[in-house]
Amino acid sequence: MMQSDATKIILDNGLQVLLKEIHTAPIISHWLWYRVGSRDEGPGRTGASHWVEHMLFKGTPDFPGGQLDRAVSRQGGYWNAMTYIDWTTYFATMPADSIDLIQRLEADRMVNASFAEDEVSSERTVIISERQGNENSPLFRLDEAVQSAAFTTHTYKHEVIGDMADLESMGRHDLYRHYKRYYVPGNAVLTVAGDFQTDRMLARIQELMGAVPAGEVPPRVATLEPPQEEERRVEMDGPGETAFVRLAYHAPDAVQDDFFVFMVLDSLLSGPTSLNMFGGGLSNKTSRLYRALVEKDIAVSVGGGLNATIDPFLYSLTLTVHPDRSPEEAVQFLDAEIERIQGQAPAPEELARSVKQARALFAYGSESITNQAFWLGFAEMFAGHDWFLTYLDRLAAVTPGDVQRAAQTYLRPQNRVLGFYRPAGNGAER
Repeated sequence: MMQSDATKIILDNGLQVLLKEIHTAPIISHWLWYRVGSRDEGPGRTGASHWVEHMLFKGTPDFPGGQLDRAVSRQGGYWNAMTYIDWTTYFATMPADSIDLIQRLEADRMVNASFAEDEVSSERTVIISERQGNENSPLFRLDEAVQSAAFTTHTYKHEVIGDMADLESMGRHDLYRHYKRYYVPGNAVLTVAGDFQTDRMLARIQELMGAVPAGEVPPRVATLEPPQEEERRVEMDGPGETAFVRLAYHAPDAVQDDFFVFMVLDSLLSGPTSLNMFGGGLSNKTSRLYRALVEKDIAVSVGGGLNATIDPFLYSLTLTVHPDRSPEEAVQFLDAEIERIQGQAPAPEELARSVKQARALFAYGSESITNQAFWLGFAEMFAGHDWFLTYLDRLAAVTPGDVQRAAQTYLRPQNRVLGFYRPAGNGAER
């Protein structure tokens, strides 16, 4: 088990705080997480969480937007934000003696973000342009169609950026109401790692964040997706010369034991998945699907991925089909590899290599101060910090029989959406 020397407290207004001293460099990484993402958006409001994230960079009366980037850059820092299906986070890594700027900013924009009408309008144009840019990618279009087909009731069916119709129709009132509903201390987790003294850091957090009114913690979406009973297919065509296949299997959520089995299965089949957005990757050339499809010129590339989520989500496999092959041929070869692992458990030495790769990728994504602050909050979004601390041990406990059983249970045609993108052969992608 990994050891943690993080300090965890909850302020009177409900804000959860995790602090970890790391004195290897004079920097501090500061992350403020909110329990809101695309899963919390009802009909007509898809994309609201991502749009609100954009609006918080427009500033407040005390921190005008145009000055924020210059102030952070002048101090030698880096800041940004991310919206996902289960959460939104705002982060900054700064020289240790400059972190107070970020602390004051985050305390202020939790309450006082402006949402000026003209800025809402201009940001609508930006986000619609971003959405249109995504639509130029065959893989985005295919992924969106497959994800929508995979969920009949759960709000996981929507892409984070939102549907175009909602981006065109939502107004300032919709976004501000979303902000006021979810941006309250009891719905937030603050994680800080780096070169500080815990008592002094905590006192400053209490002074700034503790003064924010508690507000009412909103309930999360509690929709259950019914089991899928037959294979679903998505067919689309469009510009380009390249065919793609996307397979999405319903997979366990992050707190289930089978999630860790799946991480090893993924490492064996397509190469290990990095859960850390800053973690980088490893070569997948030793994976079964690479050897069976890429080395045999069935596919140009193959990749897989499993996300850590609150509710069961998807395990996706993506194939870039070789020009001399058809999508159906590629799926046939992939299914043969899946049937092979369903019929025979992997050899202990092959499993050991896959576990080692998955553990190494996790370790690489856990080293820096920024990564440490990330993991403190990321795990809290769906499980709690102990999930991070026990991750390596739970990977090591996976057996060959576990992997075979997971393949038999989840990697069935009845449990997947199979998506094909067929090029029209009329030149490069749009």
